[in-house]
Amino acid sequence: MLNLVLFGPPGAGKGTQSEKLIEKYQLVHISTGDIFRAHIKNQTELGQQVSQIIAEGNLVPDSITIAMLEKEIKENSEAKGFIFDGFPRTVAQAEALDAFLTSIGQRITGVVALDVNEEELTQRIAKRQEISGRADDAADKLKKRIEEYFNKTIHVLPYYEKQGKLAKVDGIGEIDTIFQSLTYIIDKY
Repeated sequence: MLNLVLFGPPGAGKGTQSEKLIEKYQLVHISTGDIFRAHIKNQTELGQQVSQIIAEGNLVPDSITIAMLEKEIKENSEAKGFIFDGFPRTVAQAEALDAFLTSIGQRITGVVALDVNEEELTQRIAKRQEISGRADDAADKLKKRIEEYFNKTIHVLPYYEKQGKLAKVDGIGEIDTIFQSLTYIIDKY
């Protein structure tokens, strides 16, 4: 089973690249952002909690996120593999994901990080906000999310690097060129 973590700051292109990787490798996409948005849209109890947390620009607590991910994985037990997008964001989440996968006889195959500088991220998300109107792309929340990534989330990379699972790809350039770089690495797995 191919289990990938696609890593990068908000606006790095994880969603775009995930779509292409899902098609090529027939993986199930697990995006915490998509899961949260679905709960918010359907106004579930969890969605209302998540909505308030996100509206304040904060990260959803690990306990909620991990429970939702475990449910998604169990519901797709026949999958050829998974691509995790937007998770894990902390070392504690990475450890919890590893523990859960181990408990079901699985593991993370590899972690690919899209490297994109802060200036490029700001431009991309401003453009995305114009097009989609996503609430989590508002300037004040965006700044907080980017700071959160560079101050906290990026520290997950050494966790996977110690396991020999980390590869980095330049996330600036043409979508197809970035995709080719990703598939070159993933094909080695």
